[in-house]
Amino acid sequence: MPSLPDMTTPNLTALAGQALADSGHVAVPAPDAGQPEFVEFLQRMGDNALILGHRVSEWCGHAPALEEDIALANQALDLIGQCQLWLGLAAEVEGKGRDADALAYLRDAGAFRNLLLVELPNGDFGVTLMRQFLFDAFHIELLRALKASADSRVADIAAKAEKEVAYHLERSADLVIRLGDGSEESRARMQAALTKLWSYTGEMFVDDAVDGAMSDAGIAPLPSSLKPAWDRTVAAVLDEATLAAPAEAWQHGVKTPGGKKGVHTEHLGYILAEMQFLQRAYPGARW
Repeated sequence: MPSLPDMTTPNLTALAGQALADSGHVAVPAPDAGQPEFVEFLQRMGDNALILGHRVSEWCGHAPALEEDIALANQALDLIGQCQLWLGLAAEVEGKGRDADALAYLRDAGAFRNLLLVELPNGDFGVTLMRQFLFDAFHIELLRALKASADSRVADIAAKAEKEVAYHLERSADLVIRLGDGSEESRARMQAALTKLWSYTGEMFVDDAVDGAMSDAGIAPLPSSLKPAWDRTVAAVLDEATLAAPAEAWQHGVKTPGGKKGVHTEHLGYILAEMQFLQRAYPGARW
């Protein structure tokens, strides 16, 4: 005798599809259907925020003025918060049961995808501020473009982060101008910092296969498309700061693999040794 149709068990596939449609979110394909590039992109976003946030946090208790100490600590918290959102989404899309903490604390250096610029040592206060400004000017343009992402989750994170990064850029640009157009010593230090960091700026605008896939999907812009706006911002601030942009120089991570490909400076290893110690020593530890 044929079985009667099951009238009580819900159609979970249909319900899930309806819930997704009602949410307004873009459907996420299975990890083997083009998702590796999306995960890679999200890790790049999260890793930039994580590593720069850690670097900035190193000034806590050591900044040259109390106001700067507090401002830098708040900025580091902003970046770590952004990292949690990007890496959390990366883990969700990856679908392997990991979370943001696992991606932050249980990957080795070769699995990180941050730009070389953000992992460089803080140096003096001039180096820290110039590194922040050069990255902020890129970061704000990227987030503005991501607000129009075809993936609403990416757009939502970008909209939140843009507000924070707009303040970061305002602050770093103001300090670059004040110190560049300040005393003889402060100007010399800012010029030295600019010269030191300039060869790490090119990597921000390198397009690769991951960027191409994200652009084709409407998820993110090609990094190269952001350079004209970055050039205008940097040129305007350096002009007001009476600083000279270095001449064309060989760029790290452009013609040879850089941080976006998992090839890092020795400095990242020292960051991770400190940052990941607790989770490595006591796996699964919870507060």
